[in-house]
Amino acid sequence: MKKLNESFIVEKKSKFYGYLFSLKNIEDVNKIISDLKIEHKKCKHIVFAYKIGNFVKKYEDKEPSNSAGKPILDVIEQKKLDNVLIVIVRYFGGILLGRGLLTRTYRKCASMLMEQK
Repeated sequence: MKKLNESFIVEKKSKFYGYLFSLKNIEDVNKIISDLKIEHKKCKHIVFAYKIGNFVKKYEDKEPSNSAGKPILDVIEQKKLDNVLIVIVRYFGGILLGRGLLTRTYRKCASMLMEQK
């Protein structure tokens, strides 16, 4: 596992930190998420999506259904990536973003990881 890139967005006081990792196996995912939970102890959500061969997974971490993990997975699939994990850490800023803006922000944060490569 290797961190390939990072991104950052502020939207209505919520902070979104994006991370792109290369993966060798599914076990890498647990280690990365564990490390990020330690690094970002005060965050509200850690959402992610990954693809390793035919195995894909998205995780919403209590965000509204398909508003976080799905847009991240969509970016992975659109860019035809494999053996990658995208994690976005959100610190809630006290203002509800609404489903549409929340989904767009997660997608934008994930897409920014591709642009900087």
